[in-house]
Amino acid sequence: MPNIKSAIKRVKKSDANRQHNIMFKSAMRTAIKAFNTKFAEKDLDGAKEAFLVATKKIDKAAGKGLIHKNKAAHEKSRLAKKLNELTA
Repeated sequence: MPNIKSAIKRVKKSDANRQHNIMFKSAMRTAIKAFNTKFAEKDLDGAKEAFLVATKKIDKAAGKGLIHKNKAAHEKSRLAKKLNELTA
């Protein structure tokens, strides 16, 4: 544990930021899993809604720097491919 006051504050702040980032990444993963569940059930309307929510969460995580922009594009592409497969 640091002794300097500013270092103590930084430890607290970085822990709070880490918790905040974990929350966003978890929400993103949950949205992706919700989409995959709808896809497995062959629920077209539910999958479309879940796709919109998941892409929004993925974009938000990429915008905050939690995931790389290429990973975000890759995830959205995979989800869109599944959605197109369901609609065809």
